[in-house]
Amino acid sequence: MALPPLVDPVDALSVAERARTARHQVLAGLGELGQRRLRAAHVAVVGAGGLGAPVVLALAAAGIGTLTIIDDDVVERSNLQRQVMHRHADVGVAKVDSAVRVASDLSPETTVRPLRVRLTADNADELLAGADLVIDGTDTFDTRLLVAAATEHLGVPLVWGVIQEFASQVTVFWSAPPEGSDAVVLADLYPAGSVGELPTCAAVGVFGALCLQAGSIMSMEAIKLITGIGEPLLGRVLVIDALRAKVSEVPLRSSRAVSDDGGAAPVSAPVSARSTIPAAVVDVTIADLAAEADAGALLLDVREAVEVAGGMIPGARHVPLGEVLADPEAMGAERIVVICHAGGRARRAAEALRAVGADAVVLTGGMVAWDAEQAS
Repeated sequence: MALPPLVDPVDALSVAERARTARHQVLAGLGELGQRRLRAAHVAVVGAGGLGAPVVLALAAAGIGTLTIIDDDVVERSNLQRQVMHRHADVGVAKVDSAVRVASDLSPETTVRPLRVRLTADNADELLAGADLVIDGTDTFDTRLLVAAATEHLGVPLVWGVIQEFASQVTVFWSAPPEGSDAVVLADLYPAGSVGELPTCAAVGVFGALCLQAGSIMSMEAIKLITGIGEPLLGRVLVIDALRAKVSEVPLRSSRAVSDDGGAAPVSAPVSARSTIPAAVVDVTIADLAAEADAGALLLDVREAVEVAGGMIPGARHVPLGEVLADPEAMGAERIVVICHAGGRARRAAEALRAVGADAVVLTGGMVAWDAEQAS
């Protein structure tokens, strides 16, 4: 459902800004009034990496009045494959400095507030205070929890996206939406304690071009909320499968409902919303591995050939992830312990295997944990 505009418009646009944003102003529903709302808006972007970079580009180009960009990191050469606002000359320079440069080049009237600081439980509310809307482009779940908690406390909408390997999810959380809309927060998608240790993009990789798609969608959600057009993703999770060129959505409802006596009654979030996000498959540890093998489980290593050349767990069978996903039934329906570098690819393979009836589990920590155990 459509929501009321998030901000009141400025009185007028400058002559230069009217000319720069002319194509927005002829869009039915957005128009000159919507452009004035964008000019009045203050958006905080947490993270200036794979998701934050295209968001900064898109929102500056759209004419957002104030952008606060929070990131304590510097540009590394490996960032340039996906973090599109940085350049070779920026290597070693603060990421927020790139944000200031590109935003100013695109939209001279946008005020950019670079904050080179790590967001923590102690400073999150202060850093995000004053923003009309927050966009989470961070890459660790611990930081995502902090951002979500702060936006819930402040009562502002949170546009949220995540990417791992070739998959992405985008949604909107809001603890205090307009009357008639149900509040939906991060805990409705990830109940407390439901997320274990997730692999980093350094361990499992990230499809660079997908960052642009997901970041663009996050930017559109922000623009829709600010101007009151369209139907934002509040109560829906958009799921992108880049390898199969598929985009789908699953419903996400609040885990809090009102009981007959007016009190809060917990309601489980739909399993379909959570099952699209990695972390639903059972894990086994290194300590369990010998017993699994003795009981006849197949140890399945889904890494690439160049990786297994450096060593495998004794007795494991090597089948690259792509081959498993192409024909999971070929692995059989037996007990399978799936192994990769750190767990991310193994989880994806295990989900595919379980979907065709296999009893597949993931080795927690993958070869990283195995190598650490052998070295101890």
